Amino acid sequence: MNGLNKIIESIQLFLIEIGELSYFSFRFFKEVFKPPFEFGEFLRQCFNLGNRSLFLVGTTGFIIGLVFTLQSRPTLEQFGAASWIPAMVSVSIIREIGPIITALICAGRIGSGIGAELGSMRVTEQIDAMEVSGTNPYKYLVVTRVLASTLMLPILVFFGDIIAIYGSYIIENIKGNVSLLLYFTQVFNHLEFSDVIPSTIKTFFFGFAIGMVGCYKGYNCKKGTAGVGLAANSAVVFSSMLLFVIDFIAVFISNIFYDH
Repeated sequence: MNGLNKIIESIQLFLIEIGELSYFSFRFFKEVFKPPFEFGEFLRQCFNLGNRSLFLVGTTGFIIGLVFTLQSRPTLEQFGAASWIPAMVSVSIIREIGPIITALICAGRIGSGIGAELGSMRVTEQIDAMEVSGTNPYKYLVVTRVLASTLMLPILVFFGDIIAIYGSYIIENIKGNVSLLLYFTQVFNHLEFSDVIPSTIKTFFFGFAIGMVGCYKGYNCKKGTAGVGLAANSAVVFSSMLLFVIDFIAVFISNIFYDH
């Protein structure tokens, strides 16, 4: 009986958190169109979230391109389909692998950073001081970071995809002596707008989810230094779960349009 009560209590807490996160998100849409607009802070957050994540995203993308091609090439060679590697790799990376892997990397890098930063501000009562001084902390801290992550993630995904495809080309050049022009000609011959547009649209939702969850966890951090670590950790876990849900919905919707 105690086990059942714990399960019910966990479900209730989860649903309560979903409701609070939904309210936190609705407040964003109400605040984002109200002046004043914090352009300076927004640009600073774009630099912090985008530029500082670029090296990690690029390195991850490059390794993905290398490993994916190395793993796929022996099997395709057995079927005499090694010439299809550029098309297969590019479509796979741009449609699915690039966006979701980059988003997960950013959930760890950006989500935890935002959660820890806002959590430490909550614990040290800086957010309370902003409220007392008449400043809108939600506008200054949350709106700017969510907008920055929503804008930066598609750009990071774009760079990650390009670097991953280039990593794939390096393996093809070593193993199959394929030139750069031939490789990218095959890549662009097999890519269509139906591959690029849906994967690009969902990256905006990925960025919004990462920024919103990170801000929510940090903004509502419990008192104490332990709460900061918990906020950062739970921001990564919750946003990663949310990314898979969003990805499933996006793929499901895009497949409906493909079928028609």
